[in-house]
Amino acid sequence: MIHALTLILACQLAGEALARLFGWPVPGPVLGMALLFALMLASVRVAELVTPTGTGILRHLSLLFVPAGVGVVGHLQQLGTNGLGLALALIVSTVLALGAGAGAFVLVARLTGDKGSEDV
Repeated sequence: MIHALTLILACQLAGEALARLFGWPVPGPVLGMALLFALMLASVRVAELVTPTGTGILRHLSLLFVPAGVGVVGHLQQLGTNGLGLALALIVSTVLALGAGAGAFVLVARLTGDKGSEDV
């Protein structure tokens, strides 16, 4: 487990270093996750090492929302003054994310030749 956590954190550090070194507008942890994914695809041994630890982390993912909730409660006054803008940003980003997901689904369905539920 220690080796897997070390690898996960090393990939995150490498992603952060790449993002800052090249000034890319992609968050470092996202680049690190892509690096870890590439490593897992390239080596079955890496995938077998990381999978149990990753599953354990995902099983307790809800614990990671506790600090965010504390932060929201700590900044309630600021939320009150900027509430309308935040609500608008949340609504617009949710609609855009749903649209992007639906668009990706339709694109993949077309690329794979899926005709929907015509067979049923």
